[in-house]
Amino acid sequence: MFKQVLPALILAAASASVRAGDEPVQHLRNFLAHAHTLQAEFSQVLVDGKGGTDKRSNGVFYLERPGKFRWDYQKPYHQEIVSSGGKVWFYDVDLEQVTAKRLNAAIGSTPALLLSGEVPLETNFSIEKQALDEGLYWIKLVPKAEDSGFKYVLLGLEGDKLAGMELSDNFGQLTRIYFDKVKTGLKLDPALFEFKPPAGVDVFEEK
Repeated sequence: MFKQVLPALILAAASASVRAGDEPVQHLRNFLAHAHTLQAEFSQVLVDGKGGTDKRSNGVFYLERPGKFRWDYQKPYHQEIVSSGGKVWFYDVDLEQVTAKRLNAAIGSTPALLLSGEVPLETNFSIEKQALDEGLYWIKLVPKAEDSGFKYVLLGLEGDKLAGMELSDNFGQLTRIYFDKVKTGLKLDPALFEFKPPAGVDVFEEK
């Protein structure tokens, strides 16, 4: 486990396998009840299958539930990931390339889908309470579908504040996201959650 800070996810109710009195789930519910919008700075670390740090990046994350999110990667490259129009758009500014994926096909590419309210967690994931670690309450989401694209997602909460995320894919790579300066309850500009491919870029769109 690792100390980290993360924004929101969605959980309207715990799955039947999780007891109503389980403390981590209750902290998550409390957070979601008050976090309809969220803005945070983030740093992301990719860890390869041998435990070595592969890539680091950082930027700003925006969330408006239900269904809207935006990742703006600023360093070392500029990339935008936006949920818009029932799809998730991946815009690599340096490569001048846009890829659009259907929501249900994009979960393995961006864990923000688990935060947006578009994916019913109780239907698609087994929800497992983990031990208290480094002062954080942990919840593990294990996909029920074998073709999900990833093994699990760990979410950590510090009190009623979402405070950690780790995604493990099927190739042994971990994505760890650390958040800072988390703010909730803000009025966010609707334009943040709109995306139109810029003129002249290559667009690859899944039908």
